[in-house]
Amino acid sequence: MSALFNFQSLLLVILLTICTCTYVRAVMPRLIDRNKEGFLGLFWMSARIGERLSPYVAMACVAMAITILVQ
Repeated sequence: MSALFNFQSLLLVILLTICTCTYVRAVMPRLIDRNKEGFLGLFWMSARIGERLSPYVAMACVAMAITILVQ
């Protein structure tokens, strides 16, 4: 089953994208910052979400981990 049709998998993909983009921007900022428009701008926006809402993203990651472990 594709991650697009399963809501939990879609949330997991979104959370992993946010966390990965935030980490990559912390390590190599020019890689993310040069693509602010177009399709690759989604990665820049994901990095911004991860930076600005990091406590909420962290809580969402912990909640997702718990739900995956419980299942």
